[in-house]
This record gives sequence, C-alpha cells and structure tokens, in this order.
Amino acid sequence: MLRYFLAVVEERNISHAAESMFVSQPTISRQLKDLEEELGVTLFQRGSRTIALTEAGEYLASQARQILALSDKTTANIQQSRQITGSVLIGSAEAPMIKTLGQAIHRLNETSPGIHVNIYSADASEVHTRINSGVFDFGVVMEPSDTSNYHFLRLPGKTTWGLLTRKDSALAHNTNISASDLENLKLITSQQHGSADTLSAWFGSSDIALDIVATYNLLYNASMLTMAGVGSTICLDGIINTTDTELTFIPLSPRLESQASLIWPKSQPLSPAANALLDAIREFVPDFDRDSILV
Repeated sequence: MLRYFLAVVEERNISHAAESMFVSQPTISRQLKDLEEELGVTLFQRGSRTIALTEAGEYLASQARQILALSDKTTANIQQSRQITGSVLIGSAEAPMIKTLGQAIHRLNETSPGIHVNIYSADASEVHTRINSGVFDFGVVMEPSDTSNYHFLRLPGKTTWGLLTRKDSALAHNTNISASDLENLKLITSQQHGSADTLSAWFGSSDIALDIVATYNLLYNASMLTMAGVGSTICLDGIINTTDTELTFIPLSPRLESQASLIWPKSQPLSPAANALLDAIREFVPDFDRDSILV
C-alpha cells in the first residue's frame, strides 16, 4: 500500500502512477482510499488534473520512504544470509556426456558461489556403493545400469564403442571394426558388468574366442597399456584424446552406442546444495521435468 502511495506522490497523477506500478487505475484509487480510511486523514488535495499532498500526506511520504528503504535493506540482508552454501560430491564414470554436468556446474558457480562441486572418478560398482552409503550425492553411470533404487536423469548425447589401438597395428587403417576383426586379437576390456553385457549382446551368438589379456575400470590406465603394446582396448569414444599420440580409435560395426545417466537415491533427501545443482541442470537438459522425476 505504501508503495502505491509513494508512486502517486512521485507522479502527482493516479493514471501515471498506475502505469509505473503496472496495475490498473482503479487499483491505485482503491488503495489510496483504504489508506486514508485506515489512518483517518486526508492525504491528497485532488485537482482536475494533478493532486497535491496535504500536511498529513507530506509527513506520511517522508516516513514511508524511510520505512520502505529499511524494508528493502532487511529483505536483501535476509536473502543474502539465506544464500545456499555447501558441497556436492559426484561419483562419475568417464563419459563425454558429463559436459552437460560441467555446464550446470559453471552456471551454479555464477548463481551460488558458496556451493562447491567435487567430481570423483569411479566405475559403476563404486558409484552405487558410495551413493548407498551416503558418500556421493549423485553418480554418473553408463547405461545399461540398475536404476531401480534411484531417481535418474538421462544426460544428453551418445557415445560410440570402438577399438583403441596403436597406429602401427594391423587394424589401424580400418574404417570400422567387426566382430571377426577381434578374433585372436589381444584385448583389454572393461570390467564393469553393464559394459560387459552390452558387448556380449553386440557379439550375439558368435563363436569368436576373445583373447582378453587385461581389464580396466578407468580408461586412461588402459590407454597406457595399449600404448605400451599390451593389447588393443575396447572402449567408448570421446574419453581419450588420440591427437598427437601413438593411438587411434576405430568404431565398431554394426555401430554400438551408449548413453549416461545421472542417478541419486530415492531413500535419502538431497541437501540444499544438491537441490541447487539439480535446478541448474534443468537449464541444460531438454524436457527435464524435475517434479515428475522426484515423484
């Protein structure tokens, strides 16, 4: 009510005051009438085109400016003190799709600088274990993955399975890799159950015998083994940058793709900081209806 009153004081015209406050003229008039009735005084001397303040109106205008200034300052201080702080810990598989997560974290740094996000590289098994124990707030896992006990959000984008091999290998100039190309080849494969199931489905009923010489849970170490000549690595594209290295990546044929999901537990409430991160993710994930996910 006082803001409407001061708008009229500044504009000296009810119509102009209504326009400045983005309300109708009757709304302003009704508020002024209610204020005068509440105080039991006349605040304005109304003319044909402009209105002037009475002595009581002048006094109220002076006090109202101080009251509203104090109110605005108090509101700003309260909002500042309520600024969300804290830390969020994410256990993440190696996946190019975490770019979306990076965009959300960058936005969160701008809007809530008191929140710190920490990324811990882990395979799916460790991600599930640490989420269940309350260590991780979120996890990023490659699909397929068990999401029965979790809320989950599929991150945009896909990545392709292929063979990471040395540039001097016999297959280095292939445009793609078939199941038969892998026969009797020394291979390094992922030890994650979901990845193994995905590759088994790709091989189908083939009788090809694989010579697996090592397994990995994080691809960087496997790439070092490949570079050392231990074997070629079956892996996802977009994780190891092969530019200016001794390695090359060749996609599988038929094409085999995977996606990644952000997961968090159904059984535990998220912290205010973790909720703030979800709100930031909303901006970068098409059709992300957070309310429907959290039902």
